[in-house]
Amino acid sequence: MGKPVNSRSQQQTSAIALDEAAVTALPPAPGPVDKAMEVLSALAETGAPHRLADLARHTGLAKPTVHRLLRALAVSGYVEPAEGGSYRPGPRLLGLAASVLADDHATRRAGPVLEELRVRTGLFASYAVRDDRTLVHLRVHAPAQGPALDLRPGTRESVTAGAAGLALLAALPAEDAETLLTGPDGAPADEATHTALAAAVRDGYAFDSADPWRDRRALAAPVRDAAGSPAGVLVLTGLAFALDEAAARLYGPMVRSAAAAVSAGLAAQPGARLGLVAEPYQGVGQKR
Repeated sequence: MGKPVNSRSQQQTSAIALDEAAVTALPPAPGPVDKAMEVLSALAETGAPHRLADLARHTGLAKPTVHRLLRALAVSGYVEPAEGGSYRPGPRLLGLAASVLADDHATRRAGPVLEELRVRTGLFASYAVRDDRTLVHLRVHAPAQGPALDLRPGTRESVTAGAAGLALLAALPAEDAETLLTGPDGAPADEATHTALAAAVRDGYAFDSADPWRDRRALAAPVRDAAGSPAGVLVLTGLAFALDEAAARLYGPMVRSAAAAVSAGLAAQPGARLGLVAEPYQGVGQKR
């Protein structure tokens, strides 16, 4: 008897099974809710009000789709039209954000600490949390007098952009930090970044002094939850002449102690929600 040979139908059946397995492994296609959330996220970016074309470009959705979603969201109060055919967050969305932040234990704990840092340093003091590969500043206490820096609640920055990201990365397990440091093209972080990260691990705070041409500097320390995991960062931000190397040596231990105080308060209330959102679905062209 000869060796059994796969028939054409058997080969086709195997190919179909492989195709089905590959399709099953794919993430689900974005539905109406996913698209509406993408539009709301784009609408909440700094620079509002936003034009329809800008929202379509930011989300990767077609203009008619974005327009239809905006109209539906406007009926519910989450969006409202602005001048020149643009759109901005509506009162219902603003109310939800305000109520959530007011009820969040971490931001309540951070508030008095941020105010003390602002008064003692004369710099911007903020609390930021991680959203996948970005940091979102939830609370910002601006100095009564000083430069008008573009830093406000909702401001986003990359976790690899400066001190705030370095502080959070330094508090993560080394493997997780390396994953976040790897670029979209798979390129590893450069030596200067690893040196700055090692300094942040050693000191308990990070200072982004590497680029002498930047007009601002930041200094940050991680806030930890009851399990010791990083959940957010306290950040001081100011112009380069006000937050130089000497100021960083003075304020670094201060910010580190302030972050430890917030962490101690959170540890006393296990299960407090701290705002970490990891690996969100990005199936409709959202740019991070």
